[in-house]
Amino acid sequence: MELFKKTYWLIYPILIAVFMLIFDQLYKTDSFPMKAIICAFLAFLLSPRKKIIATQTGKIKQITWLFLKKPVILE
Repeated sequence: MELFKKTYWLIYPILIAVFMLIFDQLYKTDSFPMKAIICAFLAFLLSPRKKIIATQTGKIKQITWLFLKKPVILE
């Protein structure tokens, strides 16, 4: 989990690259901007979110993601 805390921000660009490769294999289009917009939107939907939660002890940063059961707390 420590590795995820340090590298969670890399997931978004990796997802864009993966979706670009998949989209390129499935659909043969010459419009790069359309491919980029669709892939970036899909990557945004599946990427982890960083939230700031206000608690009694102060503000806490946490990461929530579709594929995690519990949120990860950053320090």
